Amino acid sequence: MTLTFLRHELKAFWRSKNTGKSIAVRIVMALLILYLFINVLVLGFFLDKLLEGMFPHDDLVISFCGILLFYFLFDLFTRLQLQDLPTLRVQPYLQLPVKRNSLVRYLAFTSLLSVFNLWPFVLFAPFIIKIIATDSGSVVALAFIVSLAGLTVFNNYFALYLKRKANLNGWIFLIAATVIILIGLSDFLWHLFSIRKFSYLFFGNVITHPALAIAPLLLGAVMYYLNFSYLKDNLYLEELGSRKAVKYKSSTEYPLLRRFGSVGDLAANEFKLVFRNKRSRSAFIMGLFIMFYGLIFYTNPKMNNESYKVFVSMFMTGIFIINYGQFMYSWQASHFDGLLVSKVKFSDFLKAKYLLFTIISTFFLLLTTPYAYFGWKTLAIEVIMYLWNIGVNTTLVLFFANRNYKRIDLSKGAAFNWEGVGGNQWVLSIPLLIAPYVIYGPLAILHHDDVGLALLAVIGLAFIFTRSFWIKKLEADFYNKRYTIAEGFRNK
Repeated sequence: MTLTFLRHELKAFWRSKNTGKSIAVRIVMALLILYLFINVLVLGFFLDKLLEGMFPHDDLVISFCGILLFYFLFDLFTRLQLQDLPTLRVQPYLQLPVKRNSLVRYLAFTSLLSVFNLWPFVLFAPFIIKIIATDSGSVVALAFIVSLAGLTVFNNYFALYLKRKANLNGWIFLIAATVIILIGLSDFLWHLFSIRKFSYLFFGNVITHPALAIAPLLLGAVMYYLNFSYLKDNLYLEELGSRKAVKYKSSTEYPLLRRFGSVGDLAANEFKLVFRNKRSRSAFIMGLFIMFYGLIFYTNPKMNNESYKVFVSMFMTGIFIINYGQFMYSWQASHFDGLLVSKVKFSDFLKAKYLLFTIISTFFLLLTTPYAYFGWKTLAIEVIMYLWNIGVNTTLVLFFANRNYKRIDLSKGAAFNWEGVGGNQWVLSIPLLIAPYVIYGPLAILHHDDVGLALLAVIGLAFIFTRSFWIKKLEADFYNKRYTIAEGFRNK
C-alpha cells in the first residue's frame, strides 16, 4: 500500500495546475539543502580538529561523546520550529476498503524522509569512521551509528507528536520550547548540571558495552508506537487539524505557508512582492552579500571579540528586516486604499509581516552556520541576535511603519533611487542599532558578557512569545494613523 500511496501522491503532484511553480521551488530548496549538506559534511571531516580546539585538555573521544546530547537537544528544538508534518489526503481513502494501519504506516514512513534525519550521519559519521573505528574497532563504531539512528528516530517522532498536540493546544509548543531552553540555561548559565557529563555517561559506556546501543532504538520504537496510536485514534482531518484550518482554505501554492491560512496567503503575496520588483528584491540580494561580513570581522584579530560579533550577527541575520522593514508600508502604497476597505484583518496583515521576517531571517541564519568554524560561541551569538531580530527589531520596524507616509513606486529600480527615504528611516536606525548595546554594553564593561548575551536572548524570546500582545498594540496604533498614512501615499 505504501507504493500505491506514493504513486497517488506523484500523480496528484504532476496533475496540479501549479506543478511548474512547485518544481521551481523544489529546485531552489534542493540547491539550498545541497549547500548546507556540503557545509555540514566539511564540518564533519574537520570535527576532530574543532574538538581539539574547543577542549584542548580532554581526550578526543570523550569530547565527542560529550557533545552528542547537545546536538540532539538542538536538533529537537530546530525540528519543533521547522519540520513539516507529513500529509496525505486521508478522507477519500477512509471511504474505501483501506486499512487505517496502512494509512498511518505511510504517514509514519514519509516523516522519515525529512532532511533533518540526514544531518547527524553527515556530521558525525566521518568522525566515527576516522577516530572511533580506528581506536575501538568496527563493532563500537557500528554501535555509535545505531545509537545515532535510534536518537534520530526518537527526535523525529517526538517532534511530530508535540506538533500534532500543539495544533490542538498552542501552549504545548511553548512549554516544550521553554523546557529545552531552560535545560540549556541550567548548564551554560546557572551551572546546575552538566549536559556533557550526562552525554558521556551514556556514550562513554557504549564504547565498553556496545550492546547499550539498543537503548536509543527502544526509545525510537516507543516514540513510533505513541505516534502510531495517536494518528490511528485521530485519523480524521477535522480531528488532527485546527479549527481555523477547517474554516479557511488557503489559496497559496507554497506548502510552507498554506498551514497559516489567511496569514499564509498574505505572506505569500508579500514574498511575490519582494522577488518580482527590483527595489524590494535588492533588499534581499543585499542581505546575501552581507553574509560575507563575518569573513571581514572574524578573521581580523582586533575585531574578533563578542562586542563586534553582536553587531555583525545582528546585521547578518537581520539585514532584510532593516532594509525592507524601514519602508514598511510604502511597498503597498499603490494599493493601500484598497487594503483599508478590504475584508482583510489588519492583525492578519501584521502577522504576515512577522511571518515574512521570521522565514527570511531563519534562511539567513542557516547561511551563517558555517561561521561555527570560528567557535561555537560565534554560532551561539548569531542565534541570540536572530532571536533579538525576529522578536524586538521586527516589532520596532512595524512600530515605525505607522509613522511612514512616503510612497514608493515599485516599477522603478533600486540604483540611486531615494524615493520613500525620509527622516523616519534615520530615526528608525538609531534604536535598531543601539538597543542591543544598551542592554549588553554595561554588562560587557563589567566583564559579564555571557550574562549580557543571555539577557538579549531572554528579551528576544519574551517578545516572540508575547507577539500577539504587540500585534494588538500595533493594530490600535495603526487605526489612529491610517488616514494620515493613506493621504501621504496618495501624494505622487
